[in-house]
Amino acid sequence: MEQKIHQGRNVKRFREMLGIKQEALAFDLGEDWNQKKISLLEQKKVVEEALLQKISEVLKIPVDAFKNFDEEQAINIISNTFDNCQQPASVFYNSTVNQLDQFIKLHDEKIALYERMLKEKEEMMQRLEAIIKSQ
Repeated sequence: MEQKIHQGRNVKRFREMLGIKQEALAFDLGEDWNQKKISLLEQKKVVEEALLQKISEVLKIPVDAFKNFDEEQAINIISNTFDNCQQPASVFYNSTVNQLDQFIKLHDEKIALYERMLKEKEEMMQRLEAIIKSQ
């Protein structure tokens, strides 16, 4: 069976979910990077392991998320499960359940990351306000 996972598209999805622009990711990856290179990277079906690791560190997203997340498959699993509730629970094979568990885990990790980013933003705003008031 052909692997449908598109690692570059997954990088783009997670970057966008975090509200990070291509330019910002390029800046965080280093001086060899620019917006155009990020755009090309996000079009690649397979991304080099070392680069995935570096992106993982920058975005604080597990490498496995880029390698294994298949949004289309997750949506199909959810839609088939909830659209046809008459189906017995036995239609869930272990691999399907594991993929749904991974999807839920990734969703929870995204929420936690988003909450952490909001908290960091709030703390930064408080520090900036304190600096402005002290001047």
